[in-house]
Amino acid sequence: MPWLFYLRLIGYTAGTLTYLFLIVLILGHRRPRLFERLLFFLVLSLFAIYAGELLQINAEIEYGSPPAVTRLFYQSLVAFGILLVLPLVVQTHVEYLRQARGKLLPRWVGVLSYSLFLLPAAMLVYVAITARTHATWGLDGSLAALVRQFWLVFVSAIIAAIFELRIALTARGKSDRSLFWCLFASCLVFVVSWIVGPSVAGIEIAGALPGALLIYFALKHNFLEYGAQRNLVYALSASTLALLYLALVRRVSGWMEPVLPPEATASILLFVLIFLFEPLERAIGPLLHRRMSERMGHVQRLTVDLQQEARQGNVERLIRFAERRVSDEFGLAAVRISVPCDAAVLPLESPGGLGHAVQVPLKKDGDVVGMLEAASTGAYLTGETSAGLEFIGEQLPAMIDLCRLIEEKVRLERELAERERLALLGQMAASVSHNLRNPLSSMKTILQVQLEHPNLPLDVRHDCALVVAEIDRMGEKLKQLLNFAKPSVNGQSVAAVALARQTASLFARDAERRNLRLEFDGPTEEIFVLASEDALGEVLSNLVVNAIEAQPNGGRVRVGLSLIRRVPDEYSQKENNSTSGAEALNINLQLPPRLKPRPTKIAGLSASSEDDSLEIRVEDHGPGISQELRAKMFQPYFTTKATGTGLGLSIVARRVDEMGGTISCESPLREGKGTRFRVTLPVATTA
Repeated sequence: MPWLFYLRLIGYTAGTLTYLFLIVLILGHRRPRLFERLLFFLVLSLFAIYAGELLQINAEIEYGSPPAVTRLFYQSLVAFGILLVLPLVVQTHVEYLRQARGKLLPRWVGVLSYSLFLLPAAMLVYVAITARTHATWGLDGSLAALVRQFWLVFVSAIIAAIFELRIALTARGKSDRSLFWCLFASCLVFVVSWIVGPSVAGIEIAGALPGALLIYFALKHNFLEYGAQRNLVYALSASTLALLYLALVRRVSGWMEPVLPPEATASILLFVLIFLFEPLERAIGPLLHRRMSERMGHVQRLTVDLQQEARQGNVERLIRFAERRVSDEFGLAAVRISVPCDAAVLPLESPGGLGHAVQVPLKKDGDVVGMLEAASTGAYLTGETSAGLEFIGEQLPAMIDLCRLIEEKVRLERELAERERLALLGQMAASVSHNLRNPLSSMKTILQVQLEHPNLPLDVRHDCALVVAEIDRMGEKLKQLLNFAKPSVNGQSVAAVALARQTASLFARDAERRNLRLEFDGPTEEIFVLASEDALGEVLSNLVVNAIEAQPNGGRVRVGLSLIRRVPDEYSQKENNSTSGAEALNINLQLPPRLKPRPTKIAGLSASSEDDSLEIRVEDHGPGISQELRAKMFQPYFTTKATGTGLGLSIVARRVDEMGGTISCESPLREGKGTRFRVTLPVATTA
């Protein structure tokens, strides 16, 4: 029946174009995952079946009896598709459940799915053995025997229907559930068409339905993110229509050959396209405008989300949020935002090297302040994606500046609140200390008078001595409270080397009583710093006392001073980057401008903070300080000692900051032990 013949021709043409469209779509947005690769080869096998059958029908129309070479070609295509369709159907569904859906399948399922790839080899062996019994077969007869194994496609449709029913029943998303219910129905239509028989010519059309459904859900519901690159879809659609029109031109030229030469018919049909441009523009223009409006709406919503995140005042969090949202919005494989640019970091590459990567500079006032890098899973980033990335790249520097301003404002507010709290606490401590020192002094005087009495009983004398010692200890703690509450008055030129040597000699006797060796290592020339003698002495005393108390069973304490000369920028980090294998915690306390104490200026003196500096090191061989304790040790009232006040190191940090210096702690130094405090102060020079 002629109508049945042409219906089969239409069905094979639709199937060939459908699966060819899917092949290009997968290649244009491929991913380095096993599921996408299996889906590609499954679509390729179905395309081979349809293309081979379509070639056979066209060869029969053109030649009547196809040549041997043509017959071998289309039989090879169909045989390739038939042999691979069953194992690929099973393995693709198994990988979808395992990768895309995250299902944990039994091990035997994976083994069985992979073992099905032995089926093509078994079929080839079977045909080879059968061909030996038919000496007249040859290659043509063997391929014809493989083509006759069409029952493999029927079994594949049944197995696919079972998998898709299982996935549809357990799917959570509405679009996924709709897709697999439709795929299940299309497989049932194919099975029913096969059972009814080829006389209804439904097999060819039913076999093209799964491909058409995948295309629809990819474009409409972004299935597996294949529809993210819309320009690629438009290019594919235009190419498909062009191929169909060229095929129509060739067919009509053949029909009109008795009347007109084929070249004249082709020229007329191609010339007719000129009159179709304006109607096509009217039809496609609103569609493209709506699509562009939708895309700009998505980009604007993305910009609003980024601005809201920037108002949280956390630059690191904003960058991570922007990377995630840009990747989701444009369907990209990877996005990286670097502010500022790091020349040591390698450029971003697409996963598996299958896609395309671009770099969008982030500019502020004409200067590049960062880089937005994006990598796709497809062959190339389309124009709309590149334009969207450039728009985001223009907005990001302003958002980052806003985020930094808010972050700085929040930090200053917190520091101001902390300083006000500490000031209030210091005032309270000063008031308490002042009110307690006078009664304690009176009590100590009375007890000292009693101790001078010659007839005082021995046990009473012992108790009075203990009370006097406790009063002295309380007086030291009150003195610490007063020192913490009272800021130092800097501006004097202090001989740091002499003061450090004097401090070391004062504590040398106490170190000997504890079986400790206190060493001093300083330069022969005097070094002057712009500070106050009391403040610098307080810093040195607290650090030395802590080093001595950290070694109750003997050891060594080393106090060292050295002058650090300013070197050119390209050499400035060579020495500072080395910490002798120690894990260092650097703390550079910064005060808000209105809370920053201003040192008193003395005529002829100034701080050469941009030139030389003095480094003071206090090192011990104690058990070291853990990372958790190093993060808290400069906080007021934090202590690990049973009788400590927690003000020693906080006073040191405050005095160093008031002198315009920095303090850092390195621990452990060697073999998991030892601590080294480094204090860096600006050197005073004559104006």
